[in-house]
Amino acid sequence: MPIRYTYSEIKKITGGFKDKLGQGGYGSVFKGKLRSGHFVTIKLLGRAKSDGQDFINEVATMGRIHHANVMQLIGFCGEGSKQALVYDFMPNGSLDKVIFSRNSDTSLGWEKMFEIAIGVAKGIEYLHRGCEMQILHFDIKPHNILLDEHFSPKVSDFGLAKLYPANDSVVSLTAVRGTLGYMAPEFFYKKIGGISYKADVYSFGMLLMEMVAGRRNTNSFSDQSSQIYFPAWIHERFDQGEDIELGDVTDIEKNLVRKIVIVALRCIQMKPAIRPSMSKVLEMLESEVQLLEMPPKPSFVPSELQTANHVNISQAAQPTMSLDART
Repeated sequence: MPIRYTYSEIKKITGGFKDKLGQGGYGSVFKGKLRSGHFVTIKLLGRAKSDGQDFINEVATMGRIHHANVMQLIGFCGEGSKQALVYDFMPNGSLDKVIFSRNSDTSLGWEKMFEIAIGVAKGIEYLHRGCEMQILHFDIKPHNILLDEHFSPKVSDFGLAKLYPANDSVVSLTAVRGTLGYMAPEFFYKKIGGISYKADVYSFGMLLMEMVAGRRNTNSFSDQSSQIYFPAWIHERFDQGEDIELGDVTDIEKNLVRKIVIVALRCIQMKPAIRPSMSKVLEMLESEVQLLEMPPKPSFVPSELQTANHVNISQAAQPTMSLDART
């Protein structure tokens, strides 16, 4: 079980909060060092979380988890408004810094990126099926995937996670959860299906899309008459047998990218019932690319709601895409 620390101990571990790693909506993150010499990350939560519910969720959820691709909670502090979480220090930061960085020193080859995709999938699959309770993350995105010294990925940040009996196929939520751009359509269009583990599958698919593109997904709520829904654009290119610009890559790497794209497109199908489980996702990622079929073109908006104002991919001018080689 996680260790309970006092606030004074947290202050000592961080050396008086000297080494600040970042700032987020939920508070600040600091680097610390335990008496054993082990480096840790301290997530100091802000006052905005006054009801403490997200904090309780994260402690309760993380205390149940033991998997190589999921962040391990070392300890926590809960003294009134002073709340903190203690994790292992991840020297290579978060996946978004690798995906969106223009610095060649932080870019990775496609084989390593594929390994990261496999690791993230294994972490999510464990959350869905490897615990006594089903853990739904509801905020899968590159920012919440941390990389250790070997660039092995670990799913982190369980502030929005919910626990359900493993046999629950559909769950009830009192509020919309997640980050725009990664949230599944069923959060907005109730008629297409209920909220389930398939919401995490959708978010994982969008994460894979960003890994391929090296850019953030187009906001699905933007003016689609002037913006192209990237997953639909890339589906059309692959479906017509056209290559996307990947730079100087080998045939093996091209096949890995094609596999990632096909799996991503499977994951972001509009109706939850059509999306694969994470177990099936892993099976597809570990299959030969020749055995995978291109799924139907994805769309974020149900067909009955689409109007002439929404972009027509086949008629719209194709955007200029420059996908940097990860070599």
